[in-house]
Amino acid sequence: MTTTLRPTEPLQRTPDGSRSRHYAVCVNSRPVGTLHLATHPVFGPSVAQILELSVDDKDRGRGRGTVAALAAEEVARSWNCRRVELAVPAEARNMLRLAGALGYVERNRNMAKALPEQPPALLEGTVGRRMTEAEYGPWLAHTKAAYARTWVERGATEEEAHQKAERDHAALLPDGVATPDVLLGVLEHEGERVGTLWVAQRPGEAFVFDVEVAAEHQGRGHGRALMAFAEADSIAAGATRIGLNVFAGNATALGLYTSLGYEPTTLYLYKQLL
Repeated sequence: MTTTLRPTEPLQRTPDGSRSRHYAVCVNSRPVGTLHLATHPVFGPSVAQILELSVDDKDRGRGRGTVAALAAEEVARSWNCRRVELAVPAEARNMLRLAGALGYVERNRNMAKALPEQPPALLEGTVGRRMTEAEYGPWLAHTKAAYARTWVERGATEEEAHQKAERDHAALLPDGVATPDVLLGVLEHEGERVGTLWVAQRPGEAFVFDVEVAAEHQGRGHGRALMAFAEADSIAAGATRIGLNVFAGNATALGLYTSLGYEPTTLYLYKQLL
């Protein structure tokens, strides 16, 4: 039996070079699933995304998904894409196994937890405060550079990474320290600045965009204190749930978040196309 992709619509193209197309996954012309392939809305037409891949229950376990994913990579190559990405719910273990077998690697994951009714206490001698305008400029430059470097280390080009850093920070912090529903915080321990925090408040939920302990103060529990600061501010803002992103390879951060009760929700994977 032969598994193939059959387009179910004309190729969708936009003036900026973006492409998108839906396919039926077929076995000897019999539809057994669906696939949606598109170029990336952030990284542009040189990066593809598998937005959907599903195989009917009765046809699972026969390699249909594997062949469909490989066929999608060939389509992406014909679009002159050099990388393909996908987002997989953490509970979709079969899809994660398939992606791993095909050479996809994790770039980052989202994690989340339900917030307690009472905010956690900070370490003795530790206080959290809001970042000042004078502190914001140096922090922003440092954070954008670190963010771009992280993306480069995980498959993005220098240009893609720096453009993404500029775009994301401009969109999320349009008014700097005065951006509504955003906490840009500084953690101090016994009067000395030890770390920084960036949290956005959304309806019912908060999201931690950045947590950093200064290198000379790491290993002393300040990362845990920063997360307590984030959770306390979120509870005060009315949030009942809090989420965050952690990049693959950051074992220290992943261990901290796991110990605090955060669980993975979505994994973001990528594969370089030769």
